[in-house]
Amino acid sequence: MKRFYTRVAVVPRDGGIALELDGRAVKTPARRPLIVATAPMARAIADEWEAQGESVDPRTMPLTGLANAALDRVAPDPAGFARALALYGETDLLCYRADRPAGLVARQAATWEPLLDWARARYDIHFVVTAGIRHCPQPAATVARLGEAVAAFDAFGLAALSPLVTIGGSLVAALALAGGALDADAAFAATHLDEAWQAEQWGEDALAVAARERRARDFAAAARFLALTR
Repeated sequence: MKRFYTRVAVVPRDGGIALELDGRAVKTPARRPLIVATAPMARAIADEWEAQGESVDPRTMPLTGLANAALDRVAPDPAGFARALALYGETDLLCYRADRPAGLVARQAATWEPLLDWARARYDIHFVVTAGIRHCPQPAATVARLGEAVAAFDAFGLAALSPLVTIGGSLVAALALAGGALDADAAFAATHLDEAWQAEQWGEDALAVAARERRARDFAAAARFLALTR
């Protein structure tokens, strides 16, 4: 749509920071006021609106989209959203290893085992690691503890955590990123290790490269949004 405003401002409102366009409050798609908890997040979202040209392109406004998701999708039932997200801990990517070739097996172990070790130490839990794609249940205590870790995030944190988990396929890697054990680039690389391996062996076409770049941008935006919640 055409750009319909000239001035973007952030103002205190209702215990948070609201976004205004030409003095009018911005609202989410569900018509909730776009109010965030931290000034850095509000400023970053305002920067997205200010950067728009003659037209407003939501695809270039990932932080705005995540804030909308936090308010419209997560905030009405954060506990339910957290429970659904925590289910990824039952089938975490890091627990499903290749059995060959030897180079891939070694790379997975070198990259993924330290992340599992971090989670073991951080949450006092145990993981069952298997080879292949056959489902291997995790201990109930592990699933419960990871669920508690997810439930500790607020609505904005959960909105950020969701794409980190779904894009990467690993709840553990997302929690490690949130906990400062690795940065966004390292987390994305770790969760896309198999894809990178295949590309090294067989090459890849332009469509695959473009798809991975889109995922990487969305992943980086979610990691930035998560950092702005603090």
